[in-house]
Amino acid sequence: MTHQGKVLKPALLFVLGIGMLACTANEAADTWDLQGHRGARGLAPENTLPSFLAALDHGVDTIELDLVVSQDGRLVVSHEPWFNRVICDIPEGLDTNLYRLPYAEIAKVDCGSLGHPRFPNQVAQPAFKPLFEDVIRRLESETSDSTRNPLWYNIETKIQPGWDGVFTPAADTFAVLLIKAIEDLGIADRSIVQSFDVRTLQAVRQRAPHIQIALLVENFEGYDANVKRLGFTPDIYSPSYMLVDEALRKQTELERVRLIPWTVNTMADMRRLLDLDVDGLITDYPDSAARLRTY
Repeated sequence: MTHQGKVLKPALLFVLGIGMLACTANEAADTWDLQGHRGARGLAPENTLPSFLAALDHGVDTIELDLVVSQDGRLVVSHEPWFNRVICDIPEGLDTNLYRLPYAEIAKVDCGSLGHPRFPNQVAQPAFKPLFEDVIRRLESETSDSTRNPLWYNIETKIQPGWDGVFTPAADTFAVLLIKAIEDLGIADRSIVQSFDVRTLQAVRQRAPHIQIALLVENFEGYDANVKRLGFTPDIYSPSYMLVDEALRKQTELERVRLIPWTVNTMADMRRLLDLDVDGLITDYPDSAARLRTY
């Protein structure tokens, strides 16, 4: 081997070899999808603009968020279709069911100043449940002049059969609202729709097959049973991080399905999963996960 016309000495060859290996490792480490769970829940109030902006500050590839539907048919960013008393300062007498409230009423409730007892590093601050469309427009604006890759969105439909007509609309109605919003906002090629409830996933696949689908899983039934219940092969299989092992990784690779576990919050778990070569991590602490991209 020569370098600039000179024969390289063995010691220099060794150093260069280590350097090339390090570059290769760093490049490989950067290929996994860093997803900020509810924005950056460990750092700022979940599913609020401050949380999403904090996630951007730590270089996430994908913003993960949850959606419910208001009384007036608006898509609202919220983990539950009701006000959670742990994190929301609910005025006395106000109905807590978001599906029975117009968005104008929902937006008045502070869901940030109380903080969250499970996340001591979260910066408590006034914040409200935003509209999906407002979040996307703000994040698209924040990243429009950036040299970073275009931002992706992992959108969870918060729905289950027992909630139909009480806390949520019917699954097909929910899916139609979401597809229209995604298309109108121009993010269909950078959106993933995920859910534990297969009905909205089935409706989105039928009506908008170009939108990617992620199946969320928290049971021990296994890959085959869960995919069979869905009725088609998803783009992404997204189990609880505790369910991920080498056998599952091999199966998803064989099926050509990406494996992105949730919610991975300790450095030890992040390293274990990255050693298994998962395709991404969903985490409340994108600041911690981002540090692994330097190794």
